Amino acid sequence: MENNSDINIPESVIGVWSVTIHGPTGPQETTLELKDNNGELIGTQSAMGQVEDLLDLSYDSGNGEIAWINKIKKPLPLSLKFRGVVEGDSISGHVNAAIMGKFPFTGVKK
Repeated sequence: MENNSDINIPESVIGVWSVTIHGPTGPQETTLELKDNNGELIGTQSAMGQVEDLLDLSYDSGNGEIAWINKIKKPLPLSLKFRGVVEGDSISGHVNAAIMGKFPFTGVKK
């Protein structure tokens, strides 16, 4: 994927997304907020009363691939590594939850 600071961020990516992780304990709802900060894609992801800044956020405008890391503290400390594809107002892919395994996620733009 392209370096975060050298990308052309389309308006279709910027905004608030409702993202659902389809894990073994049932669907987990999160809110993903992506912003354009002077040409740099930045964002947060929130769930279960916590809001975390995204790390290593990247987007490839050529193929729609997006990736980020969310380091959560609850219910236990984990680095969740998301990788997916943005297509219009939807996003889908997989999240690697370290020892917990790899799970699909889907999302729609709000």
